[in-house]
Parts: sequence; C-alpha cells; structure tokens
Amino acid sequence: MSLTTREVSSRLKAFAADPFYRQMTREKADEKLFTKELMKCFGIEAHQYNREQKITLLDGKTGYADAFIPQILLVEAKSAGKNLARAREQAEDYRWGIPVAQQPRYILLHDFQNFVLCDLEEDKELCCTLAELPDHAKAFSFLYQERSTVVVEENPINREAAYQISRLHAELLAAGYAGHDLELFLTRLLFCFFADDTLIFNEAGMVHRWLAASREDGDDLGSRISRLFETLNAPIPSRQKNLNEDLAQFGYVNGGLFAERIALPEFDGKLRHLLLACSAMDWSEISPAIFGSMFQGILEENDPNSSRKKSRSELGAHYTSEKNILKAINTLFMDELRSSLKSATSRAAQFALHEKIAALHFFDPACGCGNFLVIAYRELRRLEMDLIAKLYKTDLRDTLGAIATYQKVSINQFFGIEIEEHACEIAKTALYITDHQMNREAESRFGKARPTIPLHDIPHITCANALTTDWATVLPPQDCHYIIGNPPFVGKNKQTPAQKQEMAAIAGSLKNGGVLDYVAAWYLKAADYMAHNRQIAAALVSTNSITQGEQAAVLWQPLFARGIHIQFAHHTFKWQNEGKDVAAVHCVIIAFAYRQPEKPVIFHYADIAGEPKARAAQNINAY
Repeated sequence: MSLTTREVSSRLKAFAADPFYRQMTREKADEKLFTKELMKCFGIEAHQYNREQKITLLDGKTGYADAFIPQILLVEAKSAGKNLARAREQAEDYRWGIPVAQQPRYILLHDFQNFVLCDLEEDKELCCTLAELPDHAKAFSFLYQERSTVVVEENPINREAAYQISRLHAELLAAGYAGHDLELFLTRLLFCFFADDTLIFNEAGMVHRWLAASREDGDDLGSRISRLFETLNAPIPSRQKNLNEDLAQFGYVNGGLFAERIALPEFDGKLRHLLLACSAMDWSEISPAIFGSMFQGILEENDPNSSRKKSRSELGAHYTSEKNILKAINTLFMDELRSSLKSATSRAAQFALHEKIAALHFFDPACGCGNFLVIAYRELRRLEMDLIAKLYKTDLRDTLGAIATYQKVSINQFFGIEIEEHACEIAKTALYITDHQMNREAESRFGKARPTIPLHDIPHITCANALTTDWATVLPPQDCHYIIGNPPFVGKNKQTPAQKQEMAAIAGSLKNGGVLDYVAAWYLKAADYMAHNRQIAAALVSTNSITQGEQAAVLWQPLFARGIHIQFAHHTFKWQNEGKDVAAVHCVIIAFAYRQPEKPVIFHYADIAGEPKARAAQNINAY
C-alpha cells in the first residue's frame, strides 16, 4: 500500500531531527547509512535499490552511483561543503552511461545538509535543507506512491554473496564433502550469516567472532561450528551451566533448522579463509527471493553430478523474478486487500480485515526456492503493518509488547511442494529470513516488534513430486484460498520417460492429451483440487505454448466445461528471472477459478519486453 504524504513528512521530520544523522558529513564514511535511512522514510528498503551502482561512462571510464533505482532515481552524495553543481555534472555523466531503457527521471544530490532534487523530464529543480525536507515530502511522491512497483531485481549484494558462497561450495566439493550434508550445512551457514548482521542474536558479529577465533590452519573450525549448531538447537534452560560463555550468548533457534545431526567438513587454512570471507560480508540486505535462486543455481552448477544439472534443465531452470511474481499476486489478491484496507474506515471493518488476512492460506505446488511464497508473505506483512498503523495509532508506542500481540500474519499460512530437497531447505530458510526482515521493518516503524527467535512459526514446505502427491495431504482444499506459482516448463518432446508417465496419469483421459507441455499438468491438477473448494483462485506463470495452437483447445476446453473461468491474463511477455542462465522463453500469466470474474482483465504488451496495459474484457478465452 502506498504511504500518505503526511506519513512520509512525519518520517522525514523525525529523520531530520535525529542528531545521529544531523552530524553526518563524510561521503565515504556516512553516505551508505544516511541514504539507507533516508530511503526508508519513503518506504524503500535497502534491497529495493542498487548501492554503488557500477556504470561505464561514455568516455570508457567507470563510475559508481551512490544509489540507483532503474528508470526512477539516481542519488549522488558529496561530503559537507562540497560543490553540488559538480555533483550534478557527475550525475549527468552517470545518467548518459546508463542504458536508455533504465535512465532515471530524477536525480537527488546532497551534501547531508543541502538537497537538490532534479526532475529531468520537466527540467525542474527543488532545493532545500535537511530541516526543510519534511515540507517537501510531496515532491518525492514518485518514491512512495505505488510502492510495490518499485522493484530492483539485481542488487550487487546478492550476486557478491552468491559468488562467495559459490567459492566455498566448490572448494568443499573438491575436498570430498558433498550431498545432503553439504547442502544442509550451507543452508545453516546462510541463516547464521544473516542472523549475525541483523541482530537475530544478542548483538552483531557474534558468529563471525566465534568462527574467527579458530586456528589459522582451520584444524579446530569444524568442531567450533558443530558446537555452535548444537547450541542453537538447545533450549536455554537445557544447556549446561558451564557452557562456553561466548556460546551461551546465542539464543535458541528452534524450528528444526539445526535439529538434524550431519557430518561436518574438515577444514584447512584455505577453507577457513573462504568461510571467513563469507562471514565477513554484510548479509543484512540480502533479498531472500533473489539470493535463494542464485544459491540453488550455485549448488547445481558446481555439482559434479551431471544428471543433476540435466534435471535442472529438464525442470525448466525458471526462477521467477520479483517483478513477474508481483504481476501475479497483485491482481490475484493484493490489490483487492489494499483496496479493502483503504475502504475500511471503521474499527470494526479494520478488525474484520485483520482477522481475514491472518486466516488466509497460500499454496505453491511447485515452489522451488520459495520465491512466490517469500514475496507474497512480505507484501502481506507490509499490508498488515499499514493496518496496524490504522488500528492502534493511539496506543501502539505506549503498550508494552503490544506489537507482538497485534501481529497475526505468519509464515504458518504458507504452503509449498518442491521435488528438490535442497530447494526445500532454501525455501524454508528464505521464509525465516523474510520474517525477520519484516520484524525489523515493524520495529523501525512502530518502535517494537515480535522477536524472531525462538522460531515459533514454521513454513509448510513438503519435499515431494507435486504430480504424484495428493495436494490435500499438504493443505486441505477447504483451508486453501490461493494457489500461486511457476510450474516447470518442459515441452512434450523434452519430457523424460518419468515425466511422460506423470502426464499420462493426469492428462491421459483427455483427447490428444499427449501434446500437452509438462506445465499443463499443474493446471489440470489444480482444477481437481479446487473442485473441492470452489472459492479458491489460482494464478500460474507458464509458457505461452498452452495458449497457442492445438494445446490451447486440448487443455482449456475440458477446463471450461468443468466450470473454470479465467479471471485475468497477461498476454505473452518476455521472460525475466533471477537464474544464472536466463531461459529464452515467452510467458503468460493466467488466473482461474470456479466462478465468473467480476471484472475480467487482459494485460496487453505492445512490447513483450516492456510494461503491460490493462484492458477490461467481457470474457477471456484460451487464446
């Protein structure tokens, strides 16, 4: 939900009045934190913009913009007293070095006390001081209105983190440490690194200090990690009274993340160096939705098992970008929920809406690393924060521990099926990390939030083949509200014998069912599942092959005959994802349910690589 100008002005006023930020003056030492907190005033978190964006200038030299949101904003800061006219020239150089399709409309220049906002399209400038920023909140409405559309798909932090993990993973494989133990070990490390930089534990840097205290030859590092994992899995009352005092400072994690006993690797000096390089990074702004896909790609790319790489290709290697996920979930349910919040003016209506969103259940039967579930959970939590701000604005800061009671949305509401075991572990961890990020946002906004650990809420991710599993055993249909996801893309000629058998079991009764792509099985299986609760609505990202030629009739005629109606659809658009090798495919998004749509909408793309325009429709057919 977009922020109001009044709320942004209030945030800017608090920011400008804070002596901690008022005393900042140095570009190199202070800019990152200053910009991060300034952007928060507009509802933009650090993972939603690129920091130190590398730009190749027209003269061939390389520059680094302090902050960048493609098509929207470039920020350039200078130390106090520096010439902002020179900063404008530098920003203009950056602008022309950026590809035309990504060039920003706005440039923000500042020296911590003086600000210049340049609207390049209107050729206008706004000049003000830090103290005057709250009075000009409306000038920044391009940042805080329609907040959910501000998406940065590739933050260099995610790629750097993935690169460091890749180096560690490859070296562990070379040392003979592989398989399930390796994947679970790295998943646990990922959680620990993130927790270490985001105050999940008592203070920042506890994990890094514990690891760095090992011997330089790495001989004792494995045992130190083992003791750390055992401690994190032990409730505090059950721990030995003479436990090492550094370990005793760690909280209890719970949730089963550290429960399974695994063999840990043997470390030498090189492996120790790689592990500490990972630990030393700032993991606080990692995007779980994006990093998870990169992480899975790394596990599979480095794996010497060629059949596993092949299986990734057979499963489509499609890891959905945040932008494409938002296309599906916004129209499926988030836009309606945001509208409900806007129209809920009475406390009774607001309480009812809160109960409603806390009772919703979301199901991704091909969840991969959990991208859809992560983004849906994040958006639902932010909606809840907006609702809490309305409901409890008079007493929120005065009631001890109130926020823990007010927050009702949890990762317990999210369910998934994924065939790859390591992807299941990544999905669970990504949801845990997202939960903590949302707790931090709540704390920043309200002054307090529910603690992240011990982990009380558990995401329901089932490791199984979605096409041979009864979905009702994962989430009973009477409890489900929305099905979302991006099922695998495998053409009929590329299906393995096992996949052909699965298709025959699901689509074999259809006339010419053998022509269908693998993804069609999820539509058919979803229709069977939804028949037991006709209030469920689904939205799936798919290849456009199921809306063309003979496949369209083979798949959709039986679905229409059963009472399925298409609620909204995106015409063909070019695929954008976060995988290492972006697949060259064209996609559609189709939402469907056992009910007539109130307002059927078709999203049309004049340019398949561009943005769509919504058009009302009387009825939407298979084509």
